[in-house]
Amino acid sequence: MESKESPICNSTLIEEDTMTLSRRTFVATSAMATMFGLSARLVVSVAEAAQVTADPAAAFVRYKVGDAEVTAIYDGVWERPYKANLVANASVDDVQAALTKANLPDTFLTLPFTVSVIKQGDDVILCDAGTGGQVVPTAGKFMDGFKAAGFDPAKVSKILISHCHPDHIFGLMAKDTNAPVFANAEIMISDVEYKWWTDPTTLDKVPDDRKPLVKRIQAVFPTWKNITQVAGEKEVANGLSFVAAPGHTPGHRAFLLASGKDQHMFSNDTMYMPALNVAHPDWMGSYDQDAPTAVASRQKMMARLVADRIALSGYHFPFPGHGALAKEGPDYVLTIAKI
Repeated sequence: MESKESPICNSTLIEEDTMTLSRRTFVATSAMATMFGLSARLVVSVAEAAQVTADPAAAFVRYKVGDAEVTAIYDGVWERPYKANLVANASVDDVQAALTKANLPDTFLTLPFTVSVIKQGDDVILCDAGTGGQVVPTAGKFMDGFKAAGFDPAKVSKILISHCHPDHIFGLMAKDTNAPVFANAEIMISDVEYKWWTDPTTLDKVPDDRKPLVKRIQAVFPTWKNITQVAGEKEVANGLSFVAAPGHTPGHRAFLLASGKDQHMFSNDTMYMPALNVAHPDWMGSYDQDAPTAVASRQKMMARLVADRIALSGYHFPFPGHGALAKEGPDYVLTIAKI
């Protein structure tokens, strides 16, 4: 497919068709409705349909960042039941209104999963590892897309882990045996994140629904010899660095890729749902472990992306998840590349 240069970001996008999402208005366009597979009657409960959100036509999309090739691979979607306390500093009506403005159902959250693969020469680097088909039945499609894109799990050289939530790390481990899926890869994770999840006292600090996750991490990660703890914001591969963005979890990290004149930020869960925390960066989500710190990290990153004109990808952005952020008056505008 022919690449075309986007005028608003440094990366080369696969297509120039875009959809614009504003902080205040989060504009609902027909293009967005098509991408999400939505229509007016589809504002229904999850129980009424196995999956409301349509999967994208393409399992993977490639684009360039300088000399590096990035492949966005779709892993599925979580239509997560809505919680009344989803945002601590916004009312239920405000949250539902924001979802409605985005032409999204207001009875559940639409959370796509996209794993980015960076190829530099012979180096194949994963940005997180996907759900591994172990989170929800509507996700776990990454490996099929990965192989269809021409990649071999045995030839993955590095895996960068943003944080230890299941939808980002369960793809590392076989479902029943916890055997490593990418046996030859070096797994790189923030030292803060690793130490928090493997600390024996953490089990007593988390709610009951997180305890199985902590137990699994503590049973597996310390036994693996291919995990490297990364301190600070070090470069971990050619032009690829960790970026501190704590709050969602204690050691949550974004990844910044610089190649030639281009820069691209893999923001991961710094902004995990554009309709809510791109449209309202100050909203404190219940999925953030330390919400005030997460808000500060988000606001700092968004300001940096705009000021330095850095393109970005979001793990839970609409597929293929990459685009650019800009300011229009007081509002942020996120433009996502359309397939």
